[in-house]
Amino acid sequence: QVQLVESGGGLVQPGGSLRLSCAASQSIFSINSMGWYRQAPGKERELVARIHRLGGIDYADAVKGRFTISRDNAKNTMYLQMSSLKPEDTAVYYCNIAQLGGRDYWGQGTQVTVSS
Repeated sequence: QVQLVESGGGLVQPGGSLRLSCAASQSIFSINSMGWYRQAPGKERELVARIHRLGGIDYADAVKGRFTISRDNAKNTMYLQMSSLKPEDTAVYYCNIAQLGGRDYWGQGTQVTVSS
């Protein structure tokens, strides 16, 4: 069974940077999209950034220009580089891989806290 494991979260001051990683336990085929989501306390889970099957990338308006999503196929790993972090970026961040046909894989989440 495929497992996704996130890492790289932590406590950072406003204006700081973090890089999240999402490693898959094995290669996943027929990927429709792969991305990062986040959920803040009391709020619904929301899309942060996503890479589509043909390479297009979406970013939430709130993170455009500050966050960058990327992938390393050889390492079965996806990244989220986060810069100019704000307190409102505080959330649990989850990685997701969606296969063609509707199957979804989720990581366990990693906490990001932006505070002085």
